[in-house]
Amino acid sequence: MAVDPEEARGGGRPPRVYLAGPEVFFANAHAHGAQKKRICAELGFEGVFPLDSVVEDAASLAPEALARAISHGNERLMRSADLLIANCTPFRGPSMDAGTAFEIGFMRALGRPVLGYSNVVGDYAARVRATPAEAQAHWCLETRRADIEDFGLSENLMIAIAVLDTAGTFVARDVAPERVLSDLAAFRACLSLARRMLGIR
Repeated sequence: MAVDPEEARGGGRPPRVYLAGPEVFFANAHAHGAQKKRICAELGFEGVFPLDSVVEDAASLAPEALARAISHGNERLMRSADLLIANCTPFRGPSMDAGTAFEIGFMRALGRPVLGYSNVVGDYAARVRATPAEAQAHWCLETRRADIEDFGLSENLMIAIAVLDTAGTFVARDVAPERVLSDLAAFRACLSLARRMLGIR
């Protein structure tokens, strides 16, 4: 995917990066988002965290109405962003957070650059095959008999190719288990890659 540096800079302002990932579910989600935004600012970007979208009167909304408000708010934030960096680290299973996968597709459909990283090295198929038998026992019979996508990629092919077509690489690093979702070294590497893509000095 070709990237127009001037368009991505939005007429002189720092490029806005939508920070996709499962961190919104952390107990310290706002603090973690603020940390990612500080790193963005250090490297010449404006970070946009999903929780930046504030839902008015959230406590008074029914669950579906609140979910819709959050979804629409995040879509507005993505439309305001020039590119996306996604934390694709496996979350609650062998694959990435489903909402983050949607956000990659959303930005891809808008024609915006998408970059991705994982704090787990290894391909998707290997992780599925390594799923413990106790967990596989909870899969339905058809799931257990189904083929496993195996292209040697870090994630499902639709995710991996979206990232590879933008950035040429999917950043992956092994991280200590206690920080496998929150470590930010690979995130920094994605920002450095985005700087080179956009010609930021």
